Amino acid sequence: MNTQDNPSLATLVTDLAQNATTLVQTEARLLRAELSEKLTKTGAGAAEVLGGAICLLAALLVLLQALVIALARAGLGAGWSSLLVGVVVAILGVILLRTGMASMAPSELTPERTQEQLRRDAAVIKEQVR
Repeated sequence: MNTQDNPSLATLVTDLAQNATTLVQTEARLLRAELSEKLTKTGAGAAEVLGGAICLLAALLVLLQALVIALARAGLGAGWSSLLVGVVVAILGVILLRTGMASMAPSELTPERTQEQLRRDAAVIKEQVR
């Protein structure tokens, strides 16, 4: 029987340890790359959202003032028109704020590909240990 054909237990354990170390390093690089990609994407999206929000805020103020004026001319009175428009806009703002916060939850930033790869790697390691 040739010893090169049947490696010793120590050799197998050493190889397994080296392979596990390489695997962990590779997975760490994958995690860093995926998180960096997601953060870059989030940053670019945030800048666009901010620009759009500023433009929409200016337009909204002009449109709301026009609505107040229209309601006042329709006979509601300037004070009541302003109050009505303000309450409706506040309710809409709360609804939008809640849905926006839900879409920015930390669970939306989870690195799914890395998690799936780690699951596969763990299964392979378990299989090799058997």
